[in-house]
Amino acid sequence: MAKKKGAAHGGGHGWFVTFADLMGLLVAFFVMLVAYSTQDQAKLQVVAGSMREAFGVQDRVRYSGVIEIPGLPTRPKLKNAAPIQPDEASATPSPDEHGRQQSYGEKFKEDRAFALAAASLRQAMQDMPDITELSKHLMVEETKQGLNIEMIDQDGRSMFSEGSKEPNERTRRLIQKLAGPLKVAAFRLSIAGHTASTRTPPPAAYGPWELSADRANAVRKLLEAEGVPTSHIYMVSGLADTQPLFPDDPYIAANRRVTITLMREEPPVPVNIQP
Repeated sequence: MAKKKGAAHGGGHGWFVTFADLMGLLVAFFVMLVAYSTQDQAKLQVVAGSMREAFGVQDRVRYSGVIEIPGLPTRPKLKNAAPIQPDEASATPSPDEHGRQQSYGEKFKEDRAFALAAASLRQAMQDMPDITELSKHLMVEETKQGLNIEMIDQDGRSMFSEGSKEPNERTRRLIQKLAGPLKVAAFRLSIAGHTASTRTPPPAAYGPWELSADRANAVRKLLEAEGVPTSHIYMVSGLADTQPLFPDDPYIAANRRVTITLMREEPPVPVNIQP
């Protein structure tokens, strides 16, 4: 049976057109690889802008990093979420921000210095094999204010004796180990004590406010005794049960803690005052 010319002609060109399209796409792909084989900041910014326009960008909320330590309850959501302006969602300043380039540069230097200090502190804590068991009481979390080092209680394992403002021996060892990297970090420290909520009325003469403040102050004294400069201490406070680490369960032991915050702020430069 003779084949129809129309069918043969159409069928012959169908696969050829598809193959030509594939070759064209491959050539374009390899051209793009060659074009971007050399790093070009301006070129990468153009690509990033195109990707943002194509897929959109979440520019209203930026979540902070968190390290959840095994053995602690896991929070269903992050505690610290900081709203930001849309123009801060991109690392590339818009054209109307050229007048603020200098301030952006200063902020970048400060952020970089803090990031290096925070990384050194994390590494120092990881290099303490003798406190491996004690590290289960630590939670490290980066916030808008700085790097939080939370020394928290666990069920059956408290950092402070019941109702006492003095840390037990295990806590004392942990604070002494933390003092090493903290005293070389050129940033100010904030220390806050926290208690868990209780279903029984606290004593009127010495309640959670006094207890949380005294525990924070006890940590300050230990840090200073280990060489942390007094000028690095920004604030010591007691917050009672007003800021639970686990708001969904304010009664659990993990809400009892002392928070040492490595702040995004360098200590003030001392001024020589002439007598």
